[in-house]
Amino acid sequence: MGVENIGKTILKLRKKRGITQAELADKLNISDKTVSKWENGQSYPDILLLPQIASIFGITIDKLLLGEKKGIVVAGNIIADVVKNIDCYPNCGMMSYVSDIKHAVGGCVPNTAIDLVKIDGALNVSAVGKVGSDDNGRYIMSTLQKYGVNIDGIKFSDKTPTSFCDVMSLPSGERTFFHKKGANAEFSPDDIDINSLDCNIFHIGYILLLDEFDKDDNEYGTVMAGFLKKVQSKGIKTSIDVVSDSSADYGKKILPALKFCNYIIINELECCKIWGLDAYKEDGQLDKAYIKIAMKNAADAGVKDKVIVHSKDISFILDVAQGTFSEVNSLNIPKDEIKGSVGAGDAFGAGCLYGLYNGYTDLQIIEFASGAAACSLFAADSVSGMKTKDEIVDLIEKYGRLE
Repeated sequence: MGVENIGKTILKLRKKRGITQAELADKLNISDKTVSKWENGQSYPDILLLPQIASIFGITIDKLLLGEKKGIVVAGNIIADVVKNIDCYPNCGMMSYVSDIKHAVGGCVPNTAIDLVKIDGALNVSAVGKVGSDDNGRYIMSTLQKYGVNIDGIKFSDKTPTSFCDVMSLPSGERTFFHKKGANAEFSPDDIDINSLDCNIFHIGYILLLDEFDKDDNEYGTVMAGFLKKVQSKGIKTSIDVVSDSSADYGKKILPALKFCNYIIINELECCKIWGLDAYKEDGQLDKAYIKIAMKNAADAGVKDKVIVHSKDISFILDVAQGTFSEVNSLNIPKDEIKGSVGAGDAFGAGCLYGLYNGYTDLQIIEFASGAAACSLFAADSVSGMKTKDEIVDLIEKYGRLE
């Protein structure tokens, strides 16, 4: 590795952790001018300092020398959530009691991006999307920055407020959403400089909730499909997520994008709705046969690498090249320990992206992702419950899986 590249790695790590050159220099008992020379590629750290530098940034010496991988970009919906814990969901005209109110970030971008950096603080994660020039927008931006997410790709709208969502959360973990589209409805491919993307994986969600991307396109079927093709042409792996919308035309809006996806990470209802199938049998049991048919259909429609489906009880993954399915049961979390499930789908997605990025086997991907999803059950908001990689592994061992 060249002198200049080591300096760039130190610069990225220092800025990500909010450390000044002077502060780093003080920790190493050197001058800030020496740190500046490293970062400008003018000199190379003494080999005796490498263990100390790696320790300060919480990485191995190998990572310091080899540099960080390009990382993951998470794009799409950015939402300010107002999570309200209620005792029951009332019938029309009736009343329910709110026991707690909490403001939190929400949507694919904040949820998935923050979960990823909480899983692995050394991972390079960038956010791409649009917010309003308002308090909600500033709150989201500052929250992402606090966790170390790169926010250079987030644009501001001077016409539309930040998207927000009132989340009604039951003690069982089930929730209902009341959503204002806001700036997400303005967000379009014009807000993204594809040539400046520097990542291994580009994950975008949610299809059906990004108006400009969901528009029809004469050549590709949807604007999203044409956009994903351009991203793939840069050698970047593409990944999508979908929002559950009972009134949407799943086939029309999702099918065109599948041709230009390396990965899709969606739930059982969304996957089956694309093909007009029922994810559950009449007795309420998960219809695994139909889910696997839907997953195979997605592969036949063009998904190149992995089709991943999660449900409350079981997660599935299809390796497209091999044509092989793997599945794993969810963690056995006692009901009295569950505080909510807001963000569980994005937490699962973050776990999948982390596994895909790090070359996990298919079974390892969904085992880890189901553990990540379980973390969200221990908090009422979408990101507070997420744990580090090692803590997720411990959580899996502690609770085991459903029979």
